[in-house]
Amino acid sequence: MSKNNSDLTVILADGSFPAGKEALEYLENARQVICCDGAARSLVAYGREPDRIVGDLDSLSAEFKRRFADRIEQVTEQESNDLSKAFRYCCQLGYNNIVILGATGKREDHTLGNLSLLSIYAESVPDIKIVTDYGYFTVAKRSGTLTSFPGQQISIVPLTGKAVVSASGLKYPMDKLELKLWYQATLNEALGDNFELDFPGNCELLIYRTFKSK
Repeated sequence: MSKNNSDLTVILADGSFPAGKEALEYLENARQVICCDGAARSLVAYGREPDRIVGDLDSLSAEFKRRFADRIEQVTEQESNDLSKAFRYCCQLGYNNIVILGATGKREDHTLGNLSLLSIYAESVPDIKIVTDYGYFTVAKRSGTLTSFPGQQISIVPLTGKAVVSASGLKYPMDKLELKLWYQATLNEALGDNFELDFPGNCELLIYRTFKSK
């Protein structure tokens, strides 16, 4: 959980509704929850009303649209998904402390698509993360130090084709390892409170960190 949650914005996508302790903490402590279309129904069923509902609204009933007419932002273009529409809406309002929930589960193709979009979102909001019931995804666009804890499970996935990566502070260190496939640097483990990554500036890495040790 972020040290400063007073301005936390949660974008709730219409994947699997959060069930894990950490994911629900983000949801319950968010200053505002922006729902992607049908995710609003799940949030209401959970007991919280959406602050905004963004999307093409094809997953909402007429009654639901009437009930929340004052907080609907309909975007009819079909060139992007509802998650991207919600993200753009947040950027227009100047929100820069954003956590995405509900972006995984239900359909694997949606999961893969949402994870790939995280790279684009990080251009505007570098610290944005996708949180699941088990851990969270971030994007590293440059070499540096990332926070961890001893025993935390770490996976590193190349997002832009090949990436030559060196890493220290992990159980299985890497020395200029050429990553070509997503599985190559998964299932690693942090040794301490941080780990170092070094890779070329034209590469991007998807980083997954678990909430609990193995």
